This record gives sequence, C-alpha cells and structure tokens, in this order.
Amino acid sequence: MSRVGLVLLVVLIGSSLYLVRVSYDARRLYASLDVAQGDARKLDIEHERLKSEKQSQATPLRVERVAREKLAMRTATPAVTEYVTWAESPASGGAR
Repeated sequence: MSRVGLVLLVVLIGSSLYLVRVSYDARRLYASLDVAQGDARKLDIEHERLKSEKQSQATPLRVERVAREKLAMRTATPAVTEYVTWAESPASGGAR
C-alpha cells in the first residue's frame, strides 16, 4: 500500500466515524425536540383548561354566592343604608 493510499484510508475512517457521531447527535436532538414539543402541547392544554375554569369561577352568580356564604355579606337595602351629608363648617368658608 502506498503512502497516499494509507492517508486516504485514515481520512476515510475518520470521516466515517465523524458521520456516525453526527448522525447519533442528530437522532438524540430530534428525540429531545419531540419530548419538548409534547411538553408544550400538554402545557397548552393545561393553560386552556385553567382559562375556562377561571371564566367559570368569575361568574356574577358565583361571586355573589361566595360573598354571601364565606364573607357573610348581604345586599344593601334602604333599611340598612346610612346617608352621609356634607355639613359646611364655619371655618371652611363653604369650600369643599
């Protein structure tokens, strides 16, 4: 075998090993990308579920029910309403 042939054989083996390594890295990265895309789909589904749950929790009827039950609030009626009037004091000179 001549020197040129030996050098070409070494270059061929080196490039073959490099090609195998690059192919392995590409497969590994593709698998990681597929996992990441699956996680993104799951997060999108969870986000949509939470948005719809938030909308259902914020309805006026539910807010009123929670205010009555948990906060013991009641609707304002004229019987429990107190009106505050502005009394002008002599020191203020009628200015508000």
